[in-house]
Amino acid sequence: MNLIIILYLINFIRTIIIIVAIYFAIKLFTRYILPLILENKIRQMQKNMNDRSRRQNNGGKREGEVTIDYGSQNNNSSHQHNEGEYVDFEEVD
Repeated sequence: MNLIIILYLINFIRTIIIIVAIYFAIKLFTRYILPLILENKIRQMQKNMNDRSRRQNNGGKREGEVTIDYGSQNNNSSHQHNEGEYVDFEEVD
């Protein structure tokens, strides 16, 4: 009978030790490793956004310059370019 109680006690202590070890492992991971990973991802995202904005700003156009691109000009097209564009709107009360 004493042997069974000792085995239950040993298993209980082992389970408590495993739970505490997992708790401290998660705590150390979230305190030291996770911020490094997130910091690297944020820097990478910022670099990508800066590269995109540089590519958009260096499009060869000055500020305030307006260009109109009609696309491909087909002679068989029934659409005339001087008709204008229809804009649908709603009235606001």
